[in-house]
Amino acid sequence: MTGSPEQRSLSFGAEAAAYERGRPSYPPEAIDWLLPPGARDVLDLGAGTGKLTTRLVERGLDVVAVDPIPEMLELLSTSLPDTPALLGTAEDIPLPDDSVDAVLVAQAWHWFDRERAIKEVARVLRPGGRLGLVWNNRDERSGWVKDLGRIIGHEVDPFTQTVELPTPFTDVGRRQVEWTSYLTPQALIDLVASRSYCITSPERVRTQTLERVRELLATHPALANTSGLALPYVTVCVKATLG
Repeated sequence: MTGSPEQRSLSFGAEAAAYERGRPSYPPEAIDWLLPPGARDVLDLGAGTGKLTTRLVERGLDVVAVDPIPEMLELLSTSLPDTPALLGTAEDIPLPDDSVDAVLVAQAWHWFDRERAIKEVARVLRPGGRLGLVWNNRDERSGWVKDLGRIIGHEVDPFTQTVELPTPFTDVGRRQVEWTSYLTPQALIDLVASRSYCITSPERVRTQTLERVRELLATHPALANTSGLALPYVTVCVKATLG
């Protein structure tokens, strides 16, 4: 993997369209578990192209999306023109104090400066507010998904993945949801192309990686000659309450 963590975290703009086409959404039961009862105002922090934002808006919530990458927010605003989309970071959230009931972070917490992000999230949350983190991890117990991992890098083990959330957050809970995303072969290529390590790799390495994925699609018995793929996921959720 090439580039510093900060460079990789900001690299997604180069493949924002591929990110939108290839990345999965989030299972409803995970979102329901993360949201506190009676939540109205929700911040989607590190919103990207709006994969989670869309699901929150569908619930009738008042959502603000924040992301540091203009290209990602441009795509989000195209699909959600009535949702405020602000340039900003987890370390400097462009919202006033005590302004939201929940802060949800999808597929992004690992990019943040945790100490600074915790202070900022606590600042914008109302008393008793909820911090919710969620990650989609490929379920590599499946044969072809394990083979894909050998090409693009294995996922964190979702069955042992944990996150520590320090004070002022309390009542930390964890849940995982197993589900399946259905996508086309081209969407799988887009998923791989949108991963930070692929974006920041030298062009030769990037090309070789995508060629190996195409070869897997063409030769694996479970994938060859099919127009639709079933990609299993384990979604890991962590939530905590502002004490």
